[in-house]
Amino acid sequence: MGADGVFSPNMIKRVPSTKPPFTLGQVKKAIPPHCFERSLLRSFSYVVYDLLITSLLGYIATTSFHLLPSHFAYVAWPIYWILQGCVLTGLWVIAHECGHHAFSDHQWIDDTVGLLLHSALFVPYFSWKYSHRRHHSNIGCLDLDEVFVPKLKSQIPWHYMYLNNPPGRALGLAVKLLLGWPLYLSFNASGRPYDRFACHYDPYSPIYSDRERLHIYISDLGIFATTFVLYRVAITQGLAFVISIYGVPLLFVNGFLVLITYLQHTHPSLPHYDSAEWDWLRGALVTVDRDYGILNKVFHNITDTHVAHHLVATIPHYHAMEATEAIKPVLGEFYQFDSTPFYKSLWREARECLYVEPDEKGVFWFMNKF
Repeated sequence: MGADGVFSPNMIKRVPSTKPPFTLGQVKKAIPPHCFERSLLRSFSYVVYDLLITSLLGYIATTSFHLLPSHFAYVAWPIYWILQGCVLTGLWVIAHECGHHAFSDHQWIDDTVGLLLHSALFVPYFSWKYSHRRHHSNIGCLDLDEVFVPKLKSQIPWHYMYLNNPPGRALGLAVKLLLGWPLYLSFNASGRPYDRFACHYDPYSPIYSDRERLHIYISDLGIFATTFVLYRVAITQGLAFVISIYGVPLLFVNGFLVLITYLQHTHPSLPHYDSAEWDWLRGALVTVDRDYGILNKVFHNITDTHVAHHLVATIPHYHAMEATEAIKPVLGEFYQFDSTPFYKSLWREARECLYVEPDEKGVFWFMNKF
């Protein structure tokens, strides 16, 4: 990385793509035993804390902003949207943790909390839980991974080369951050290809097995319930109230989610494998930890402990930092951390990681030349 933060291919050290000299068992053995323990009380404390902050922000906005002079209100509302979006993203992360059974020792509690939180954020809990589980099972595999699967150069649409410039990249990133999440849930955009239409809201989507279909219906009911509540609020308070208090912060949540997951799995140093070359442990290491500053804590460290998360997904977030430090000596050069500010990383990866091509060993690496 140059002094100006600009990526140079000659300065990036690629993660080894050879078979790791350690096993998953050795990685787990290096983690202190208490890191695997899930405390229901402690987990709920984070839910309560985030909900209190969310409620406080909403209370301030609804009771105070209309009293401000208009020029101050124009500043106050964007601040509210950003802060509320950050805190709600933290709640989103806790629901994600429920999906990994990392919230408590009781699966039914995890699923109940996850369903309530994700439904409130317009996420079909079980639907995404199941597809996300397959992402964890197949990460780094070009043929089977579920999301942010890089394309081969031969698969890139012809018009992409005309967007490979600053205005084109800015437009692409804006669409990705604003619409990427709902497009993925609704149309499997950026997901792995299926033999027919795939949608997270469809119980008979090829994403799901027969035994999972009932849970997809339950997820859809959660979305319908949230929609009904918002409809009732809009009837009494007005549509503008719902959009300003809930809708715009939700856009920030969706944007943060895409930003975080994109940067976790997109980096010039990361390899990818086809199904003939892939194995789970090498695939699990195809991710990078990032530094989001104070947002690391707001997002419950999903940003800077993602390597450990892909190796042992049931570790609660409040033990993830300790677990990460414990596994670094075992992983050695297989551990990847990038301290580049996330906004610089986002632009760099959008410029440099356009497609993947295999090297002489059959391992795929990101490229950017058309």
